Amino acid sequence: MEHAEILHRCFRCGYCKLPGSYLDLNCPSYLKFRFETYSPGARMWLLRAWLDGEIQTSPHLSDILFSCAACRNCVEHCVFTKFKDDLLNALIAGRGELVNEGAVPPMVKDYLEGIRLYGNPYKLPEADRGNWAEGLGLVPYAGQEYLFYAGCVGSYDGRGQKMARAASSLLKDWGVSFGILGADERCDGNEVRALGESGLFEMIARQNIEKFQSGGVKKIITLSPHAYHAMKNEYPKFGGVFQVYHYSQILAKSMEKGRHISGKPLRVTFHDPCYLGRHNQEYLAPRQVLRALPSVELIEMDRAMSDALCCGGGGGNFFTDILGGGTDSPARVRVREAAETGAQVLAVACPKCAKMLEDAIKAENLEEKLRVMDLAEIIKARSASN
Repeated sequence: MEHAEILHRCFRCGYCKLPGSYLDLNCPSYLKFRFETYSPGARMWLLRAWLDGEIQTSPHLSDILFSCAACRNCVEHCVFTKFKDDLLNALIAGRGELVNEGAVPPMVKDYLEGIRLYGNPYKLPEADRGNWAEGLGLVPYAGQEYLFYAGCVGSYDGRGQKMARAASSLLKDWGVSFGILGADERCDGNEVRALGESGLFEMIARQNIEKFQSGGVKKIITLSPHAYHAMKNEYPKFGGVFQVYHYSQILAKSMEKGRHISGKPLRVTFHDPCYLGRHNQEYLAPRQVLRALPSVELIEMDRAMSDALCCGGGGGNFFTDILGGGTDSPARVRVREAAETGAQVLAVACPKCAKMLEDAIKAENLEEKLRVMDLAEIIKARSASN
């Protein structure tokens, strides 16, 4: 197994479970289940014992390994600089071994089969992928400066579609030159890779690269940080080198076009998406957008930026739901933390986070106190109020 040589180096000091303040639990699966076996360090020990034949493949072992949300908190806070960067890679490699054995949880199998057979985890027709853009006047990509990539959640999920419409229509209003692929767009594959199906991910990546290159795409704007990560960091391994931007970065560059926007005072707290923040170290752009809006007060949660608590939707869990719900689910803990700031709006920049946190607000009965809005939705709402 790749990265097997680092498994014995962890002696489970426990920093991987915590934020920088050491005051909370920051590993989503450990926070939810509270058993040491669900911590990053214990997964390292379990993988080593499994490879050495000391424990056997089992559904419980599979559930433990696939419960990781790939949030990268363990990498951020591990004290061993010589191998910390490969902690998550080792787990993904272990998942890959289970995929090769066919020993994955049923929900993971179902997700991967959806991608293989339908090209999307919703098992909906590929012909419907561009329906999210109906009525917006967006045009097909034909050599514009950017390709706007909506992704599976932005294309098929109701909450994701609202985000895709808000972001793309705002970019259009601000004169950004872009086109879309519509029904010709395909899955970015990031969660496929995180779940250990490296062969399927390579096929997806190569197909997308070929489509982008044949169409002359040079620059890509993604709605999802997950797609941003895959295209920016993983596609180059297969020859796909593009200038990839998350939409918050383009908004931050264009905020001077929205400086006339005004509105009633609004208290906002921002939830850092793991694949934008810890995976790619982009903490500034979303905050630049919010701070540039007059009358908007940005209030940080205790856990912010590199210490942010994951919503629990990464690593495929948005679709597989191995973490499940309950009062200790990371999304519900996170919205309680957001509500404690006194903010009226929990701002997001990821369609998976939007859905996870919105559902958590309902479960916590916080609808009267707190609502989820993405960056573009906040801007458009304040523009409409003028």
